[in-house]
Formats: sequence, structure tokens, C-alpha cells
Amino acid sequence: MHCWKTINVQKQYGHDRIFLFSAIFVMMVFSIFYISMTAYKDSPVSDRLFPLFVLVFLMIYPVHKLLHFFPLMRYRKRLRYSIEKQFKFLPVLAMRIHEPILKSRYLIALMVPFTVLNSILIIGAVIFPSFRHYFSILLAYHCGLCLIDLLYVKHLIRSPKKALIEETEKGFEILIPVTNKG
Repeated sequence: MHCWKTINVQKQYGHDRIFLFSAIFVMMVFSIFYISMTAYKDSPVSDRLFPLFVLVFLMIYPVHKLLHFFPLMRYRKRLRYSIEKQFKFLPVLAMRIHEPILKSRYLIALMVPFTVLNSILIIGAVIFPSFRHYFSILLAYHCGLCLIDLLYVKHLIRSPKKALIEETEKGFEILIPVTNKG
């Protein structure tokens, strides 16, 4: 096998630019979704369940990380977990792949949190329109968390179909088998 390409989104875009893109994405998603939901059903909003909203807000990140794990459960022996500090105080759950896995499986692992959580939040906003502001905030926040996953998906989509993905110190390596046509 040889390395077709190495992807390191943090290096390529820079932490500050990713944070800025994420903040813009959050504002855009909130604005579009909240206005759409208000146009769909313009009923009064309620702040009755604010403590539940705060709890769900705090649980979005761990659930997001857990949903990344489910498609990779079969490969759990190839994964390493750690808790890293970002900004010297914010705990970040890290899951690292130390042996190659199929690109298709990795793409699924990247997209599952985006698809599952966002679907639940959109359905919740439709079913409970008086809490659409909560669901809009949660959806926007989760989309901001998903931005880095979506950037990796953007790069991986263009890679060869039968590629394998491995994580190294340099970033994610896209490996392709060497074929001997001799």
C-alpha cells in the first residue's frame, strides 16, 4: 500500500479559520431554520423546559462522539481513546484510528452524527413548534460541531473507492493498494 494523500484539516485551514467558518455556519443554520420553522407554524414560543434544554445542550457533544463510534464498533481494537484539553480547560474526547479501515466505513462514521442528531432535532422542532427556538439553537450548535467532519468528508469523497484510512501524526492518510500488473 502507498499513501495517496494526507489530509490534515486543522493544518490546511488553521484553527482560527475553522472556528470562524463554524461560527458563521452556526449563525446561518440558526437563522434559516428558525425563520423556516416560524413560517411553517407561527405559534408562541415557550421557555418552560429551559433546564432540559441546557441538559440536552451539554449532552450533544458526548452523544455526537458516541455516534461516531457506533459504525466503527467492529473496529474497536483499532481505535484509541483519549481526553485532550483544548484552550487549556475544555475537555475534548478524541478517538484515533491506529490501523487502516475502509474509506466507506470511515465516511459512514463521519456522517452518522450529522444525519441522526440533526434529523431528531428537525423532527422535534416540527412536532413541538412552541420549542422551535430550542431546537433551532441545538441544531445550529450541532451543525457547528459537524463542520470539521464535513470538511473531512469533502476531501474523502474525491479519493479512490477502495482506499483505506489511517490516522497518523501528520493527519489522516488515504492509503491505496499497490497493484502489480506484471
